[in-house]
Amino acid sequence: MVIQPRFSASRFWDVAVRNKATWASTIPFCVKALLGGDIPDNHHFRFWGCAVRMPEVEQRIGVTTFGWWGMTETITQGIVGDPDEPCAPYTIGRASPAYEINVRRPDGSHIGPGESGELFIRGIRGVSLFKEYAGNPEATKGSFDDDGWFATGDSIIMNDAGDLIFGDRLKDMLKVGAENVAASEIESVIMATGLVSECAVVAQPHYMLDEVPAVFLIASDSAGSDVAEQIIAACQRDLADFKVPRTVRVVDELPRSTLEKIAKAELRKLLDPITE
Repeated sequence: MVIQPRFSASRFWDVAVRNKATWASTIPFCVKALLGGDIPDNHHFRFWGCAVRMPEVEQRIGVTTFGWWGMTETITQGIVGDPDEPCAPYTIGRASPAYEINVRRPDGSHIGPGESGELFIRGIRGVSLFKEYAGNPEATKGSFDDDGWFATGDSIIMNDAGDLIFGDRLKDMLKVGAENVAASEIESVIMATGLVSECAVVAQPHYMLDEVPAVFLIASDSAGSDVAEQIIAACQRDLADFKVPRTVRVVDELPRSTLEKIAKAELRKLLDPITE
């Protein structure tokens, strides 16, 4: 096994060829960077696990790809593809032998082909599935139903063949490259500036990182005309670089859903993808 301290597109192929690596565990963010450069013809790769099956990798690099899905709480991948029986392009696979999965409609019933629902997963607590959230019994209890199913907060779509497609994060999280980012963390930093009376951080599509943070805000009376620049500066000071919003929109009001919550889905529709 070859483990690099961090991903580097410029070093990847030298390390892989020198060590005669035969398969790689990677993510679409890294794949896009690698496909943008030269591909050596003397590599030894046979398989790449890419989060989803990626035909462009198979065609360009000449390897078999398969998808998989997992999260910290599942220890490893609870959904995997099969290199010998490839799933449809851009799918994440099917249930791993070590887990049971259950994709439910809001009423708790199982989804059918072409439908989406929330993903629940079940394994052996403390072995193939996390045992508990340390020091937080309420969070642990709230994450499992009475039958031991863990609510992942992820939306999954099933195609007609039974292959699974990752839909969206139902929980208020962004996926920036390979990093999970809580919108609330960014919102807290922005509100602490005193320049904003209300704000909402949402995901903006990005050509390389899949998602990046964007913020819609209502400026406070004390804010000046350069409030957007001040917000960016505060985030650059107090947050890691990948958590800094790429877009700041100053608005007069924020859309509301039931119970007067900010309708973040509506805000996401207002953002054009970042394409370069």
